[in-house]
Amino acid sequence: MDYPNDQHPAAPVRSGIPEHGRIPKYYAVKAQISVLVDELGEGGLLPTERDLSERYEVARETVRQAIRELVLEGRLRRQGRGTVVAGPKLEQPLSLASYTEGVRRQGRTPGRNLVTLDRFPCPDALAAETGLTRGEPVWHLERVLLADDERVGLESTYVAVDRVPRLDSDFEPDSSFYAYLHQQGIAFGGADERIETVLATPREALLIGTPPALPMLLIHRVSRDTDGQPLERVRTLFRGDRFSFTTHLRG
Repeated sequence: MDYPNDQHPAAPVRSGIPEHGRIPKYYAVKAQISVLVDELGEGGLLPTERDLSERYEVARETVRQAIRELVLEGRLRRQGRGTVVAGPKLEQPLSLASYTEGVRRQGRTPGRNLVTLDRFPCPDALAAETGLTRGEPVWHLERVLLADDERVGLESTYVAVDRVPRLDSDFEPDSSFYAYLHQQGIAFGGADERIETVLATPREALLIGTPPALPMLLIHRVSRDTDGQPLERVRTLFRGDRFSFTTHLRG
C-alpha cells in the first residue's frame, strides 16, 4: 500500500511531514540528506554544500540550514573543513551508576581532564539544596568528560571536606569519583535528579569545545549516603548531540 509522502504509520514521527504535504524547502532537503547519511555510514564524508545544492537543485543556504540541523541532532559532525557522519549517541543510564561505567558498557574509553579542584566555605544556596552546614568547608571538583578522547561534557562536583579530607592528595582526577568514595567506605543510599535543556555559557562551551548555540542536557543531582546524610551535589553538562539517557520503568 502507498502512503502519502511515503509516511508509513509506523515510521518514526511520521517523517515530520504534514498530510497536506506543504513543508519548508530546507526540511525536504534535510530528509534527502538523512537518507544519504544512512548510506554513507559512520565516518563517511558528506559532499560539499555546493555539490548538494546542485544535486537537489536548491540554494546553498537551504542546504546549509538542513546540515545545521543534522549537526545539532548529532547525525553529522564537523571535521576540519568538512562534515562527516557521526557515530551513534552515547546512552547514559539514569541511575547511581557512574559516568565511567556507562561509557565502558558501550565499548568506549572514559576519561576526564581536571579543570579545577578547590575548597571554600559552603554558601547558603548549596547548604539549602543539600543539607550541608552553611560555612563548612566543601570541595569543588570540576572536570571535562571524555569518551575516546572526545570532549563530551563538563562535570562539577561539590562534597564536604569532612567526608573526603584527602581528596586533593590521594584522588586521581581522571578516575571515577564514585569508585573513590567506595574505596573510602562510603556507599550511596539514594539521589534526587533533575534534567533540563540549556545552552552552555561561553566558558563552558570553550571547555567542552562546542559552539555556544549547541543544546546541552543539564543534570542536577543531590546524593545521600545509606544513613540519609548529604554526600554530593553534582552539576553535569552533556552534549545534546552526543548523548541520550535511558531508564527502566516498572509498573
